[in-house]
Amino acid sequence: MAKYVMALDAGTTSNRCILFNEKGEICSMAQKEFTQYYPQPGWVEHDASEIWQTQLSVARQAMQKVGATYKDIAAIGITNQRETVIVWDRKTGQPVYHAIVWQCRRTADMKDELLAKYPDIADSAYHKTGLVFDPYFSGTKLRWILNNVEGLRERAEAGELCFGTVDSWLIFKLTKGKVHATDFSNASRTLLFNINTLEWDDELCERLEVPKCMLPDARPSSGDFGESDPEFFGGPIKITGVAGDQQAALFGQTCFTPGEAKNTYGTGCFLLMNIGDKPMYPNNGLLTTIAWGLDGKVEYALEGSVFVAGAAIQWLRDEVKLVDQSPDSEYFATRVKDTNGCYVVPAFTGLGAPYWDPYARGAIVGLTRGVNKYHIIRATLESLAFQSGDVLKAMEEGSGVTLSALKVDGGACKNNFLMQFQSDLIDREVDRPACVETTAMGASYLAGLAVGFWASKEDVIKNWTLDKVFKPEMDEETRAKELKYWKQAVNATLGWAK
Repeated sequence: MAKYVMALDAGTTSNRCILFNEKGEICSMAQKEFTQYYPQPGWVEHDASEIWQTQLSVARQAMQKVGATYKDIAAIGITNQRETVIVWDRKTGQPVYHAIVWQCRRTADMKDELLAKYPDIADSAYHKTGLVFDPYFSGTKLRWILNNVEGLRERAEAGELCFGTVDSWLIFKLTKGKVHATDFSNASRTLLFNINTLEWDDELCERLEVPKCMLPDARPSSGDFGESDPEFFGGPIKITGVAGDQQAALFGQTCFTPGEAKNTYGTGCFLLMNIGDKPMYPNNGLLTTIAWGLDGKVEYALEGSVFVAGAAIQWLRDEVKLVDQSPDSEYFATRVKDTNGCYVVPAFTGLGAPYWDPYARGAIVGLTRGVNKYHIIRATLESLAFQSGDVLKAMEEGSGVTLSALKVDGGACKNNFLMQFQSDLIDREVDRPACVETTAMGASYLAGLAVGFWASKEDVIKNWTLDKVFKPEMDEETRAKELKYWKQAVNATLGWAK
């Protein structure tokens, strides 16, 4: 009998594979970073072939660590960085251009051009897809590739090319081209998929000039996505769970009831709230997205996206060299009692919810002669909490639901200083689970439920355990003052690159 479910977690800066047992415990994990390309300011790319090779290698490593064969793996679940666009040759399986990453802002001008050409496109797209009309999503990125790489539009229209987000790419490679599919949650991030009808939208595809023959088959998140070719793991393994990373984390955090919410602190920050089986359109900078398709029905979520979170800590480490290792940021932040009036707004690739300004750029404001590197490190960490607080406020206003507590996950949630400041800032309890790898866990649950490895959602809920609760300690006057200055700092960055 199979002992594990394999989760392939295709992130923005690294790929991981985690093997989970029936109790939802991590039995084996392997991880490998891949190359980030920045060809121009605001542009971000990946090599799709490198994504595939690193994902395959960590999957094999994770199996080797526990001596697992393909017979020990009940199913594969895939979770992925969303919105990232890959175009490849249908016959050869080779990418025809670098992957354009979700963070990339190269299509900001294209967005403006389309808004001028179709004045109703933003409103139409919002009510069909639940998304704001922004370069963040896949649609304009795909249009850019077809318009800017010679010969690709003709080849796409001839049916020679496939488009997919990273999940589709991995499914295609794992099945050796037998399956070109995505799930509803990833499809809902493309700006091309109607979340009401669960179909690719003819009008949006036409306006964005995307040939529908390129698009993957959209399926429920828990179900049949084919099986891996025997070459890769010694025998076939069923692929039965697929979800975008944030929806997978919502599932892994067992937010199955409307009103339950989680915040993932990864490369970006993503706050999602389950809103049940009907979409909601608050029109306040939040997105409505498909959470998952499971057991013959679809559930929806409200989402607020912060583009730069953990990436700001990487910036401290890699670009400005203020820390040697990302975890060191917590120690340095606690060396000072506050930020000495300094605020960091890490709008390196624009601002997401609730501002949606692709022309915003990063800034350090409030500098005085007494500000030192510890203050800047602390202010950078605090920016993750400030941005998340902005999203939570919009979410509560848009949904009419006041959260009693916020579930957290992702790498940066291990930072106790950050979690305490988050609790202080939002004046809510912050609950951190024992296993913070909830993105991979959610993918494994979706896969395992499809093959009976777990019998029901109740089995999944039993596996969720609490590690630590952070309770607000900041007084109201200090909180109000911090939020006031944060707002001023954000305003200083808006429209900078326009």
